[in-house]
Order: sequence, then C-alpha cells, then structure tokens
Amino acid sequence: MNEYRMLSTSGILGYGYAEESLKIGMSWQPHLIGCDGGSTDPGPYYLGAGKSFTSRLAVKRDLRLMLIAAVAARIPCIIGTSGGAGGEPHLQDTAALVREIAREEGLSFKMALIHSEQSKESLIERVAAGKSRPLGKMPPLDADRINRAERIVGMMGPEPFVKALDGGAQVILAGRSSDPAQWAGPAMRAGIPPAPAWYAGKMLECGAEPSVPKEPDNIFLRVFDDHLICEPPNPIRRSTPLAVANFALHENSSPIHHTEPGGLLDTTDCVFEAVTDRAVKVSGMTWTPAKEYTIKLEGVERAGYRAITICGTRDPVLIGQIDSYLATHREKVGLKAAAFGVPAEDYVMTVRTYGKDGVMAAWEPVKQITSHELGFVIEVIGKTQDIANAVIAMARTSMLHADFPGRLCKEGNMAFPFSPSDIELGPMFRFSIFHVVAPKDPYEMFPIEYETV
Repeated sequence: MNEYRMLSTSGILGYGYAEESLKIGMSWQPHLIGCDGGSTDPGPYYLGAGKSFTSRLAVKRDLRLMLIAAVAARIPCIIGTSGGAGGEPHLQDTAALVREIAREEGLSFKMALIHSEQSKESLIERVAAGKSRPLGKMPPLDADRINRAERIVGMMGPEPFVKALDGGAQVILAGRSSDPAQWAGPAMRAGIPPAPAWYAGKMLECGAEPSVPKEPDNIFLRVFDDHLICEPPNPIRRSTPLAVANFALHENSSPIHHTEPGGLLDTTDCVFEAVTDRAVKVSGMTWTPAKEYTIKLEGVERAGYRAITICGTRDPVLIGQIDSYLATHREKVGLKAAAFGVPAEDYVMTVRTYGKDGVMAAWEPVKQITSHELGFVIEVIGKTQDIANAVIAMARTSMLHADFPGRLCKEGNMAFPFSPSDIELGPMFRFSIFHVVAPKDPYEMFPIEYETV
C-alpha cells in the first residue's frame, strides 16, 4: 500500500473532541482510528494508585463515538496507554468500559488486550543477567528498588500492535506504550517504511496539536512511502508548516533525534511544505535501526501520605513581611509537632506562595512582590496519613492565628475558601524507576489476550 490513512481523535482519550470532526474524518476513509489514552505528565500518583486522570464519563463519551464509527467502517480502533498510565488496573477498567458500550450499542468485535505491567520476579532476573541500564541520573536498577515499587510498566513498541492486528483484533486496548507506536505499527504493517510511519505517529499522538487554534480535537494523516500530509478535519483548524514543525519538538530532549523502541527517528533534513491553506506535507525524515532493542520501564514507589490546606491574605502589613512570617510559621509548626510526638524526620512541610514565587520557588527571578494579595498552598507529606493530618492541622492553625509586628487584625490572618479546610489526599508516589531493559524480542514482555465482545 502506498497510502495509509489514520485518524486520531484527541491528545488523550477523555479530553474530548468535536463530534463533527469525527464525522468529517471518517468521510475521508481512514484505515485506522485511534487515540492515545495516557501520559506521565500528570505525575506518578495515577500509576501508583491504579487510577485514571480522566473522568469515566468523558472517556466513555469519546470511546463510544470511536467504537461506533470503527465498527460501521470495519476498521481497527486502537487505544494506547489505556486508562491514563497503562498498568493492569487501567487496562482492565478500559476493557470493562468497552464491554459496557458494546452491550449498550449492540456492537460485536474481536478485542485484544496487550498487557504491559511487569512482574517483579522477571525484572529481577533481567537485572541479574545484566540486561538493564538507568536513564538520566537514576541509579542502577536492583532488586530492592524493584521490590519497593508499587507498580512497574514497560513501554511497548509497535510490534505488539502488529501482532494483535495479525491475530484478527478489530479493537486493541494496550497497556503502557510509546505514544507513536500504536500508529507506527499498523502503518509499517501496511507497507509504509519506518521513517514516515514513526513520524506520522509523532504527529498523531496528541490529536490536533499540530494545528491552530490548539484545542483537543481530531487530526488526519495520509502517509506515503517518503512523506506524509497532516490535516485537521475540523474546518476551524489549520495545519501550517510552523504548527507542524513546532509540534515535532514535542516532549523530546533533542529537536531532531527521537529515540523509540527499535531505533532512532532523525528529523534533521525534514522539509515542511503547505499543500493547501489547511494541510502540510512533511518529507526528509530518516530511521536508523538500533543495535539493541530496549524497552523503557516506568515504576513508582510510595513516598508517604499527603494533606494540604489552602488560604490567602490581602493584609498589606503581613504581605510586607511575608518571608519572616513564614519562617516563624515553620518554626512554630516544628515545635508543636514535636510536642505531640512527631519528630521532624517524619514529615516534610512545603508552603507555596502564589503571587510571589508559587510557580518557580527559588528559581523565580522577580523578587519584588507586586500583588495586593497572596495565596498559599500548604502541603505536608508524612510517614502516615495520621501524621500528615496532624501536622497540616497545626500548620493551618499557626498560619491563621500567629502574631506579627504591626498586626491590626485581632482575629484570623487568613481567608480559607473551603470547609473542611484540611484536605486529606492519601498516598503519595514518586517515580523510582526510569530504566531500560533488553528483552529477548519485542513481544515477550507484552502478552496479548483475545476475546469476542
């Protein structure tokens, strides 16, 4: 096949898109419809907790329209990184939602679940065999780090998607996957060379982001042997050379080298040409196979339990001495916590001051406060939830009632927008594993389960 057409509905399943965009996109006769389901952008909590960062109602709406369209057109529907983080709970929740929609709409199809959560035993064996290495500044992977992890997923490449299609699946739900892989695999299966197939995946992974104005919506790609054409179905959007070229820099440490499972996508010589006022042709990309096939691991471990409180002030006398006030506040909380048996090493307290340096903290270059009001988010991370709750209660009380020079107010210093004022957030996680491992082949870490829905 010298042309392969793919429709991506949105940057994340559950972010929403215009239904009319889907209708127009389907009228262009795609060979495949899909959507990336997740990301590490919202942080480690969702992988650790086994929860999605998108709402079930929103995901069901997006998915329902996609399934109805795919079944009617008899084309595959593929969801990557199901449920937001791609762990086993995320994959199973998405599968349950697909079954629910199928019952309600009277749909029938063969579905494949591609599992990506990794067993700790198998990873320990890989480490012992010298088949792992750290990414960035991570220490080497060892059994202790693996055992501490709440959940570990592998980021699959395109090969498991191809295998699922070869197995006859029309609907494919994948665990954690490289964002472009769910698009690159089917395109290469159809005979498209790796370079334009992978580049197409980069364009499709975030829906209408390679267009203006930016908003979650559909994008449509026509992929050929040596180039591709990117165009949004929604008539209010346009893909321009600048928008497409800009998006090629998306979430990558290098502007031209994109490391993926199995090789390197090089965009050094890419050329961006407007073919209409709404569509852009991209050519010149190259693909170099890797000497060793590796899979990235993502794992999280529990780092404590969190509680927060939110408050604000517009007292000019207090704002004028806020640094010394917060220093005194920290000292008082420490003394009170120690008095009821919580040593300093059992918790960490952070106060974020919005209107001063709440976004950049110590990196904020503007030191002068120009706002007439300040907002505070006080966070406590404790070894237990009881400790976090107790310290946040003390922090809230001290923040509200502490004295300061020139104070005129005889009641509270702060306004609290919520009751209850102390918000228990539960377990907190941190990324503890960003490593790669070398599997025997691209499939062994990602078993596929088929069912008729």
